[in-house]
Parts: sequence; structure tokens; C-alpha cells
Amino acid sequence: MQGSQEIQGIFNAIAPVYDQINDRMSFGLHRVWKKMAIRWTDCKPGDTVLDLCCGTGDLAFLLARRVGVAGTVWGVDFAAAQLAQARRRDREGRVRWLEADALDLPFADDSFDAVTQGFGLRNVVDIPACFAQLRRVLKPGGRAVILDLHAPADAGWRAFQRWYLEGWVTALGRAQGLEAEYAYIAPSLERFPTGDEQVRLAQQAGFSQASHYPLIGGTVGVLVAQ
Repeated sequence: MQGSQEIQGIFNAIAPVYDQINDRMSFGLHRVWKKMAIRWTDCKPGDTVLDLCCGTGDLAFLLARRVGVAGTVWGVDFAAAQLAQARRRDREGRVRWLEADALDLPFADDSFDAVTQGFGLRNVVDIPACFAQLRRVLKPGGRAVILDLHAPADAGWRAFQRWYLEGWVTALGRAQGLEAEYAYIAPSLERFPTGDEQVRLAQQAGFSQASHYPLIGGTVGVLVAQ
């Protein structure tokens, strides 16, 4: 498994093409999944919310629409180049962007009504510690909604995903001179906890309720914990 500095380097390297390749590798479906994740947060106008591992800000911008001008949105990532892209997109200054570690969040306990994490949990080096941080910064009753890729249980879907990642996605990266960075996705899925395992980890971190919802044959999933 790669260390946090190596993973940070990957996300800094891919920042200039991150949005473009996300659209191409998911055929635009990642935008649908992100809208679904925002609905699961159940956040409302005036809420204070966090998008952890925010990347270039897709979920943070959707949260900003949801909480309105009376609400507060924080976008946190450990990759400075990703945050630079997010700030460039934030023409209205609706989000507070912060470079920080998902395993050591600089927020007080019970700070947020909801937290999202899109395609980020798989890339932290200590997943139980990340769950503990999510639980700590959420207000009682607040929801954490975690969207990510998964290795599906079904053998057919698993074979398709391997072909897709090792062929199509790696080729997209190669065309941008980033083959190694995108080849990283496939092995990261092999060590990522399954949906059921994520539910157990969330409960061990102190969440009283947790459910996992598989999408697209289990190649994508959403964990909702509160």
C-alpha cells in the first residue's frame, strides 16, 4: 500500500485533468452519483457542512446550493493542486477551502450538520481513524455520506471492472502522461473494505446507524452513517 505522501503526489499530479478524466471514465455518471449523495445528507438551508477529500469541489458546490447563503460549507483536501482547481472554480466564494489531513481535522467536536466524502475514503491510509474523525466532527444526529468505487462481489461485474480499469481508464491516464497515477485505482479497490465492512467500521467508530447502498452492480457504493 502506498503511503500518504505518495497518494498526495498522485492527486496533485492529476489535478489539471481530474474533472475531464472523471467525466470520461464514468461517462458523466459521477455527477448523478454525487447528486444522490447530497440528497442522502438531508442537510437544509442554514446548515454547516463539510466536504472531506473535496478534490476540485463538485460535492462542495452542490452542498452550497443546498444550504444556501445562510449556510456554511467547508471543502477540505490534503492535495494543494486539487484545492487550487476548486478555488478557481469558486467564482462566488461560497466555500471555505482548507488544506488539511482527513486523519487530523482541525475542527472542534460536533461542528457539522453533515459531512460528505466523495472518492476519498479509499485513499486514506487509516480508514478506521478517518471514521473516528468523521464521527467526532459531526453533530449528534448528523449524517456522513461516503461515495466511492468498490470491488463488486459478483464475479462477472468484477471481471468487467478489472477490464475497464486496466484498459479504458489506464489508457485515459496514459494519454495525459499519467498512466501510473490512474493504474493506482485498480489495486486500491482490492484493499478497500466492502460495504458490509464499512458498516461495521462506522459502528465501531460510534455511529449508531449505518447503511450501505451498492450502485452499478456494486462497482460504486454509498455509505450513510449517523
